[in-house]
Amino acid sequence: MSLLQINGASKAYAHKVLFRDAGFAVGEGEHIGLIGPNGAGKTTLLKVLMGLEELDAGEVIRSRSLRLGYLEQEADWDTEETIEACLLRQCSMPLWDLKKHGRELGLFEEHFSRPLKSFSGGYRMRVKLLSLIGKEANLLLLDEPTNFLDLETVLVVERFLQGYDGAFLLISHDREFLRRVTDHTVEVESGDITKYPGNIDDYFEQKALLREQLEKAAAGQAAKREQVMDFVRRFGAKATKARQAQSRLKSLDKMERIELKDVPVRARIPIPAPIRTGKEVLRTEGLDCGYGAEPVLRDVRLVLNRGEHAGIVGLNGAGKSTLLKTLAEALPAQKGSLQWGMNVSRALFSQHSAEQLNAQDSVFEALSNAAHPDVTRQEVLNLAGGLLFGGDNIEKKIRVLSGGEKARVALGQVLLSKSSLLLLDEPTNHLDFDTVEALTHALASFDGTLVVVSHDRGFVRRVSSRILEVNHGQVTLFPGSYDDYVWSLQKGVLAGRDPAAPGRPGNPAPPPAASRGSAAAAVRPSGEEAAAGPSAADLRQRLKEHDAEARKLEKSLPGLEKKLAEKTAQRDELNERLTKTPAAEMGAVLKDFQEVSHRVEQLEDELLTMMERLEWLQQERARLRP
Repeated sequence: MSLLQINGASKAYAHKVLFRDAGFAVGEGEHIGLIGPNGAGKTTLLKVLMGLEELDAGEVIRSRSLRLGYLEQEADWDTEETIEACLLRQCSMPLWDLKKHGRELGLFEEHFSRPLKSFSGGYRMRVKLLSLIGKEANLLLLDEPTNFLDLETVLVVERFLQGYDGAFLLISHDREFLRRVTDHTVEVESGDITKYPGNIDDYFEQKALLREQLEKAAAGQAAKREQVMDFVRRFGAKATKARQAQSRLKSLDKMERIELKDVPVRARIPIPAPIRTGKEVLRTEGLDCGYGAEPVLRDVRLVLNRGEHAGIVGLNGAGKSTLLKTLAEALPAQKGSLQWGMNVSRALFSQHSAEQLNAQDSVFEALSNAAHPDVTRQEVLNLAGGLLFGGDNIEKKIRVLSGGEKARVALGQVLLSKSSLLLLDEPTNHLDFDTVEALTHALASFDGTLVVVSHDRGFVRRVSSRILEVNHGQVTLFPGSYDDYVWSLQKGVLAGRDPAAPGRPGNPAPPPAASRGSAAAAVRPSGEEAAAGPSAADLRQRLKEHDAEARKLEKSLPGLEKKLAEKTAQRDELNERLTKTPAAEMGAVLKDFQEVSHRVEQLEDELLTMMERLEWLQQERARLRP
């Protein structure tokens, strides 16, 4: 059953058409990723569905049972209002129920009396999610819910959405996040809205297959048309064949021409080779970094060698950007020294670099003025094209560019500098999938030294050869790969461990894994809040809830295992059919195989999550019992 349906939808601003005569539906329980190029109309579509904007033509049909919850991109909830007051003003759910769900998101009794302003952005996000639960929505519309969140909070949001019983439609440029939480994909592109079964990986595979099938069909149709025209040219003038020739011409007129959309230009970012340095690029000794009297980071001791690619990780506010600016000498060190190697030059890309562009410059002027003297005009044009400033776009003035376009220009300036040390702070923000992929490929093969801060897991995984963790005012080399680091955080989420303790009041740890049907799971407060501890009544209530949840999970396990076995057998059968199906008929079987395979992966994740949750509950029950 559809909760919401859009038919014949058209929307345009001035002369730009966002979508024309488009439509799709959102079914109960569907987890949908909404994707498309920047400026394609994704946020506008959410606002139309929410009723905040009107269509130029078409209709939005809402089910009588629909209860919408909307999480907008810009809402930061920076207010003196307490969590309790904010939730009671917005939600229909009773306060005791809100607090119960709050514990599942790591928000405890003592937090409800504190102003929202005193919490980090990550914890305000948890309050926003709790408000959606409190509104008892069965369809969530989420605009970039993970933007500017640290990895800990992204994992919490991920668990929340994986365990959400209702439907949701979310915009995100985080491919790994979409892969983990969605089971359908809706694309807004070139005026069309198209819905695909499966997550983001399935979408890319299906789109490539459909393109290949259309190209074959178009080639076959073109050959058929040429064959008919050849017959007409040869026999149209002959009395005995003229009627047949005219008949074939009419059949061509009736034939619906297969139109192939232009394939969007794919970014390729050729970075000019950096100037070669000595083996040791940078050494820091006893470095204190920060603003004002109190340092954010103390006694930082690092050695960066030629060709090393380091990813900096840590919670928001831990000092990642501060470290990057200090290494770039954009922020003076409070104490200690930076010792530079031979021939080292450095370039910094920060979240504010776009603000420093000259509004009167053209794109070409901005790039060429920042380029190293050895960089040729053609190299500037090649990189500009890679950043999607080809053709006339190279002459656009900075003042008319969007925020994302300005960020690409600022990034291009850094890449054209031929610097041997690149220091990049969130370089993938505001970039679409193709540009992120191109940047990832270019930086992974960059010959110089690289230090990056990014919340994009796929990007950091592929460009980093070592991981520097910023935590508790210290910078340490993490003993393992980026995947090892993510796994260590995931274990903390499952165990309810506080990643920020000690000394980060207001930032308790993310919750343990959620079972499907619950938002998340209980966690521990941190800092001073942990010292106060829950009351005896609160402990008894938690024990009662844990007992009830454990019984429910134990009852659900056999049914989930049976469902997994059935879907696994179905997947194996479809895989066998694929090996015997002719290429021309493979599309439908492949589509079924992808859908079933994705469902098997979901069920395996659900089963693992349920078993981990049960294990955690058993440990907690043993700990809480007197």
